[in-house]
Amino acid sequence: MAEYYLVSQLPSLDGIGENMPLPITEERFTELCSRFLSKKARDVLDSLTLTPSRIPEKTGSALVEKWNEGERNLRLVLAKLRAEKTDKQFNIENKSLPVELIQTARAAVDAESPLEAEKLLNRYRLDFLEKLRPMDTFSQEFVFYYGLKLKLILRIRQFDTASGEAAYRSIYDSIINSDRSEVTQ
Repeated sequence: MAEYYLVSQLPSLDGIGENMPLPITEERFTELCSRFLSKKARDVLDSLTLTPSRIPEKTGSALVEKWNEGERNLRLVLAKLRAEKTDKQFNIENKSLPVELIQTARAAVDAESPLEAEKLLNRYRLDFLEKLRPMDTFSQEFVFYYGLKLKLILRIRQFDTASGEAAYRSIYDSIINSDRSEVTQ
């Protein structure tokens, strides 16, 4: 029942334009959740991340675990493709991965600019997250979905072409000039 009161207070994140202000801050979202969710659900919410660890971890949420697995697989494929471009080895084991994921990663690696690559990856991430959207809008899983979507939108809005290009070149040069394969977390 508490999820009903929580979700009914959350503004929609659907259809928000790039230049429109977000209808809720991450702080406000967290504050609302702290009033309505159990300690266990708040712990899951606190563990939401756009950069899951390379080693799968139990979270207590099927949606969050699927998100983490999808993001982990995307990062592994990106790492493998980037390593191949620099004639380095990177083993992702023999995972069975969706064709769409591999095509998106390949397009991002081949993109002319880092910003173009990020836009491709973020579109894929939003689409992937949308496929995980729970049917029951008034559930804890929906709150976790909402939290991930909010984090993703906030991340997308942080991109700046000039600083992004500089950061990309710095990271790329450090990878090329080192003998390590630190292309993923």
